[in-house]
Amino acid sequence: MNDLANSSMTENPRPGRIDFNTPELQRKRRIRALKDRLTRWYVLVGGLAVLAAITLIFFYLAYVVAPLFQGAKLTRTDSQTPAWLQDAGKPMVLAIEEQNQVAMRVSDKGEALFFSLKDGVEISRVVLPIPAGAKVTSVAQDQPGKPLIAVGLSNGEVLVFKHAYPISYPDSKKTITPTITYPYGETPLVLDEAGRALEHVNLNANDTTLILAGATGTQLHVLSLSQSENLMTGETSREQNRIDLPQLSAEVKAIYVDPRQQWLYVINGRALVDVFDLRDRTLNGRYKLLEDANAETTASTQLVGGVSLVIGSSRGNIAQWFMARDVDGEMRLQHIRDFKMSGAPISQITSEQRRKGFIAMDTSGKLGVFHSTAHRTLLIDPIASGPAVMGLSPRADHIIVEDNGKLLPLKLDNPHPEISWSALWDKVWYENYDEPKYVWQSTASNSDFEPKLSLAPLTYGTLKAAFYAMLLAAPIAVAAAIYTAYFMAPRMRRKVKPIIELMEAMPTVILGFFAGLFLAPYLEGHLPGIFSLLIFTPVGILLAGFGWTRLPESIRLRVPEGWESAILIPVILLIGWVSLSMSPHLESWWFGGDMRSWITNDLGITYDQRNALVVGLAMGFAVIPNIYSIAEDAVFSVPRGLTLGSLALGATPWQTLIRVVILTASPGIFSALMIGMGRAVGETMIVLMATGNTPIMDMNLFEGMRTLAANVAVEMPESEVGGSHYRVLFLAALVLLMFTFVMNTLAELIRQRLRKKYSSL
Repeated sequence: MNDLANSSMTENPRPGRIDFNTPELQRKRRIRALKDRLTRWYVLVGGLAVLAAITLIFFYLAYVVAPLFQGAKLTRTDSQTPAWLQDAGKPMVLAIEEQNQVAMRVSDKGEALFFSLKDGVEISRVVLPIPAGAKVTSVAQDQPGKPLIAVGLSNGEVLVFKHAYPISYPDSKKTITPTITYPYGETPLVLDEAGRALEHVNLNANDTTLILAGATGTQLHVLSLSQSENLMTGETSREQNRIDLPQLSAEVKAIYVDPRQQWLYVINGRALVDVFDLRDRTLNGRYKLLEDANAETTASTQLVGGVSLVIGSSRGNIAQWFMARDVDGEMRLQHIRDFKMSGAPISQITSEQRRKGFIAMDTSGKLGVFHSTAHRTLLIDPIASGPAVMGLSPRADHIIVEDNGKLLPLKLDNPHPEISWSALWDKVWYENYDEPKYVWQSTASNSDFEPKLSLAPLTYGTLKAAFYAMLLAAPIAVAAAIYTAYFMAPRMRRKVKPIIELMEAMPTVILGFFAGLFLAPYLEGHLPGIFSLLIFTPVGILLAGFGWTRLPESIRLRVPEGWESAILIPVILLIGWVSLSMSPHLESWWFGGDMRSWITNDLGITYDQRNALVVGLAMGFAVIPNIYSIAEDAVFSVPRGLTLGSLALGATPWQTLIRVVILTASPGIFSALMIGMGRAVGETMIVLMATGNTPIMDMNLFEGMRTLAANVAVEMPESEVGGSHYRVLFLAALVLLMFTFVMNTLAELIRQRLRKKYSSL
């Protein structure tokens, strides 16, 4: 017995107390500690991985976007001194074919010589059919990208020829065979009937009409040649008409024909340009090109498309001009923008054939690379010993320069000249526009299209869509969260909150599909009812609440505390039914039977079926669950002791809510609003399907918009990988990322200040 007692006391020295050092409990503590460490490291690594992923996304977007803002790069190759250059005559035109293998040189000797761009070896030589005794006095090319060349002669005639570079594959080897053809015959066309030398010449040809313009001194000569083909016989008939224009008072320096064959630009005197209307055969106006009285025009050209004139001066300045309507609605030549190259006079300007860029050379031998739309100077580099003749390839990646008996082949790397800060964010005066505007239009069907890549209307549309969505969602979500967390009965709250949070799981593509195909046309047909519903719903709820407080206490006490909101369900349904049922009658009484026409005609407000109102309703519905869930948790998490203490001190429930609960929960409510704002800014499918995707800058509730996210979704599949359009879309994504980062950072700073300020309550 004593041994048994001694052993019992040894095993449990203190009867009635639990031993926490048993092997089982020690093992559980070790497992728990291991789980804590694993969880801590898992959360730490996961958080760092998220930060690293976001950082990598940022740097990847920046890596793709960075080339947009790089300048041009010029690569020199060895100069060439071919034997044929010694007696080839004075160069008038240098041109390069598409493949950058063959170049053409037209000289004052009346020869078109083709040579290899790589080594300068002569490929072929064509003697132009110039009449005996006549000499070449002027040469002009058609619009950039067109292969027609006009040669003005000393006898007042013009020869028009076309250069082409057909490709063949004899013996499986690629071969380019340059050819010269004469689409208007090998016999020169008579431009000056008096037989005087044509000092300047220009041409423009479309499918049916050729316009030839020339000048001898101050006398203009314009010839219109129309061609038509008999579909039955295949014979071609031609008709010539002379266009008589007033004589100038100053010597002509250059002539240009508008591609629509409406305007004739005649640069004359020191710095004047006369613009003639070829259709009315009248003078549109005489314009002064330079403000400096001591400067004069020294070089000029047309940009691709022929709309813009680019004028170089003796001061080294370059200006762009084109026709636009003035304040009176009259077409006038407008000064658009200026470029500065150097102090030396500009000797030659050559336009790109596919973009609104150009290169220029001055008398000191400096070469400049510019882009008109972006108002950007990409490169200024000395390449020659003095004024030289140059030619630019169709792809604008090779330049050939003839300088003092040498050929200088150059490689030009200029992939994204059309992008600049001003082109992305400032108003830009585009061709065929009457004033500077914010425009996004990335593509068009014509080859001489001027890309309009302003991100301003897309950013504006993003903020517009988010504003109207938050205008609907914020008050409803926050008010619902406060009521659910503070006033609603716990049993009812357990049913209402999961249902509202379940709305967040609805795919936005479904909401966009519903908004675009059903909600938009329904709103258009029931505008009075919709506005009545938006106005009368809050008014009806307030009146119902006021009426409830005036009922006898015996009736009010029959409804359990916290269940009063259920009474509003029939009230809201009744208001909705009455508002929508009265919509046709309201439209007939007040708006002449068609509220949309009344808005458009009487108020002068544009109405699009898929507009900001549709987006606000649909996207607001999508944002409400986010804001509600976070705000409700913040209000519900306010310590119960604060509420009870306030009530015990005599405050009413409403005073307690306003002065204690909302202030304490304000950091969480603010976070909910910021997260909802971020969701609205980044939303894609709803704005993609529920708006017309029109990139306009207008807060009109009845017009659509295009957002940054929707624009990326729409245009990314059709963009060329690595092109300017492709990289600008990545820039739009980077702007979205930066916007959300800045908004979240500011929101966190404000939340921390609110939390610190009201933590003492």
